[in-house]
Amino acid sequence: MPARSELYAAYALPDRDRPRVRMNFISSADGAVTLGARSGALGGATDRALMQVLRAMADVVVVGAGTVRAEGYAGIQVEDSDVRWRRARGLADQPALAIVSGSLHLDPGDPVFTDAARRPVVVTTDAEAAARREEFEPVAEVVACGAVPSGAGVAASLDLALMLDAFARRGWTQVLCEGGPHLFGTLLDAGLVDEVCLTLAPRFVGGQAGRIVQGAREHDRRFTLDGVLTDDDGFAFFHYVVR
Repeated sequence: MPARSELYAAYALPDRDRPRVRMNFISSADGAVTLGARSGALGGATDRALMQVLRAMADVVVVGAGTVRAEGYAGIQVEDSDVRWRRARGLADQPALAIVSGSLHLDPGDPVFTDAARRPVVVTTDAEAAARREEFEPVAEVVACGAVPSGAGVAASLDLALMLDAFARRGWTQVLCEGGPHLFGTLLDAGLVDEVCLTLAPRFVGGQAGRIVQGAREHDRRFTLDGVLTDDDGFAFFHYVVR
């Protein structure tokens, strides 16, 4: 397993002031994004350590509401060594968490809110924000980033460029997105993805599991391979940057 310092070096941020959207995903060798409906089941020790390092480098971790439900997200929290890394660079102890939900199919009593180490942000449509802001305000900040009526999917209802602008106004320039695949597809279609961190698990899953990108139109989006790491368990870690 690569040392923590090696992971920090491999994924170092050359310029924290330049806005950046990183995607972090795992896939089986045959392209499955989940095993038993959960992406976490594909991972290993290095993948989990890398997730912590990428979170520690981020100002905000973004995740879709569907992924929160499917993966059982509780409040995210980086480890003590990563807190020390953040403090040394003048960052808050924990990255912010932003949950993207066009239809606000969330419960303010969910662990993602009640166990949060830092008050989360909920990104939703203008209509849902107006209708349910008071319900969520005790546990999260509600940010309106779209005007399409409630019930539409994330791709149709939210302006993710507005979301990134709202983050930038808070000083959150380093954005880590952990999915799901439809949110990845929407960001790709909008031309908002700068980097992709992809773990390839040494597993062949079969079944009906989807790909890491869903809902995006077909297009030849070219990225450059910036680095590759491997571990003793057969996992490979690819770091792609947009050309």
